[in-house]
Amino acid sequence: MTNIHPTAIVDPKAELDPSVKVGPYSIIGPDVKLGADVVLHSHVVIVGRTTIGARTQIYPFASIGQPPQDLKYHGEPSTLEVGTDNLIREYVTMNAGTEGGGMVTRIGSNNTFLASAHVGHDCIIGDHVILSNTTLLAGHCRVADYVIFGGGSAVHQFVRIGKHAFIGGASAVESDIIPFGLVVGNRAHLMGLNLVGLKRRGFSREQITAMRDAFGQIFGQEGALRDRVAAVAERFADNADVMDIVNFIQADADRPLCLPRH
Repeated sequence: MTNIHPTAIVDPKAELDPSVKVGPYSIIGPDVKLGADVVLHSHVVIVGRTTIGARTQIYPFASIGQPPQDLKYHGEPSTLEVGTDNLIREYVTMNAGTEGGGMVTRIGSNNTFLASAHVGHDCIIGDHVILSNTTLLAGHCRVADYVIFGGGSAVHQFVRIGKHAFIGGASAVESDIIPFGLVVGNRAHLMGLNLVGLKRRGFSREQITAMRDAFGQIFGQEGALRDRVAAVAERFADNADVMDIVNFIQADADRPLCLPRH
């Protein structure tokens, strides 16, 4: 049977797996679904059309599934979907989606959200992502797998961040970040590749060397960026890692590309 503390308020329409644990003074709304072995430690609020995947842990004063902070929102039945094995620490906020963003905020699995991080409406977050303390994602951000945000970083709405990127602490990100990129600063600029992260994730010397070579060619100062990217695409057509970067740059985007400071 579900372990619900007597001070918690759980709407009878909410769907809780029998293994869920709900700590003191937590509040769960009628349209919430909690998967197996979810733990709400205490003082957690989960409302709206929110689904939380198995084995996710949520710590005190987190507020999950509240209406989007968007003045164009007028009560549409949008949702928040959180995958499995996520760690959500104190004071984290995650908002539901909007009509203008597909009606859903979607978070993958095995992610870490440290204290006071915020996930805005219509964000799409992959797997194995880390938002350090007070990281702020505005609406409509797209964050791929294995991205790490340093503490106090803030991301403009509609920004895309490629897989394995690293955002330095206190960075203000207003432009798209390529896969494997390392950015720092206010406003953030591209420092190079996330070499430490690539080594930790097991990328080989050969893979890293190829990416560094391609990076140097793409962000060189000779010719137009479009032409340099096309040349790299032709040269590294059989290299999946480099083509991830090329495809990211060539994809349609709402924000400009984050570039180095020459």
